[in-house]
Amino acid sequence: MKSTILAFGALASGVAAFPTFLDDLQKSSGNEKRVLGVAPGFNAQAQYVSNTGAHAFVPPNFAAGDARGPCPGLNAMANHGYLPHNGVGSHLDFIQGTLDVFGMAADLSGFLTVLGATLDGDGLSWSIGGPEPSALSLGGLLGEPQGISGSHNKYESDASPTRGDLYQVGDDYKLQMSQWQDLYARGQANGDSYDLDVLTEFRSARWDQSLNNNPYFFNGPFTGVLVAPAAYEFIYRFMGNKSAENPEGLLNGDVLMSFFAMTKNADGSFTHTPGNERIPDNWYKRAIGDEYSIPFLTLDTVSAALKYPKFLSVGGNTGTVNSFVGVQPENITGGVYSAKTLTQGNNLACFSMQFVAQAAPDLIKGSGVISNVAGALSSLTGAVSTAISGLSCPQLTKIDQSQFAQFPGYSKMKPDGTY
Repeated sequence: MKSTILAFGALASGVAAFPTFLDDLQKSSGNEKRVLGVAPGFNAQAQYVSNTGAHAFVPPNFAAGDARGPCPGLNAMANHGYLPHNGVGSHLDFIQGTLDVFGMAADLSGFLTVLGATLDGDGLSWSIGGPEPSALSLGGLLGEPQGISGSHNKYESDASPTRGDLYQVGDDYKLQMSQWQDLYARGQANGDSYDLDVLTEFRSARWDQSLNNNPYFFNGPFTGVLVAPAAYEFIYRFMGNKSAENPEGLLNGDVLMSFFAMTKNADGSFTHTPGNERIPDNWYKRAIGDEYSIPFLTLDTVSAALKYPKFLSVGGNTGTVNSFVGVQPENITGGVYSAKTLTQGNNLACFSMQFVAQAAPDLIKGSGVISNVAGALSSLTGAVSTAISGLSCPQLTKIDQSQFAQFPGYSKMKPDGTY
């Protein structure tokens, strides 16, 4: 698998390497085993993730410009040398790093890194935190790449597990202690176990909090329907510690605190050290051959949506709290997708990823960062096409974004209420 991943370095000059690579990946996907009900197994030597030696923890030097952002997993990777320590990585850095640390499949990591570099970087690299002009300036830039911390409604969404809503608290990357405490308490009430059921219930509560407290809450076709659930599902799927007894993973409070840079005090309160996320001691990633892929993400996301159909509600509040107005998928896609068909097969991933490809021209041009817009769009379109090549997707060739004009959370209203 590692030699196959390394072949992905061709991405630096485009995405031509995607089709053959992903065809091979899909043929060997661990999801086929899951359909047959076969457990993933456990190999301690192959799954162990080192946090010593070359991968010993080194805290970020913010004074020197190191970037850390809203994703605890990416922050931990940078702190342990699985990503560049400054927090700015290339396609290959992210693809190789997420495989080595978490067992993310290359169809998913390849799509996410091309998307991140296109919407939040210079097309070839991007920051896991805020702007990094010195590292990202490769020539041809019109502005300053904002990184994932400046990616609201492009890559990041409202109703995050531990980060606040941008238009409610003023930023979307700082941890909100009340949200962390809620998450932590839920797992403790579940026998010190943070599984998908706990996280799905927590997500439902966070959805309701945003709906009832953020007048600009917006649940987008990509950021809300696919990225938001991934933020919850990744916590268990990637942070759960794998073992022979628990090959699917067991995520307890100590492991969760390590990944979220939390320390529990004697009085039961918590101290958060931003950017100091760590890979725990004696920690093991997903089984080899059971990498977490796009079809696997789709299964988890649909399962959660079948329990809480609101998760698939595209739309948002219209300027006051609890004023949610929904937009039908068929009105966005010209009838290609509907609320009924979204939960069928891989349609959820198809809809969300094709939507972001169609919306990308406005997102890229609006950023004022990349001069070669056509080239960036070509790379992203190629990444999306390859990622969904084996999913039997209905083809979406145009979208109607005018449906979102009624939502101030989508039209990028500033936190102070002005445009």
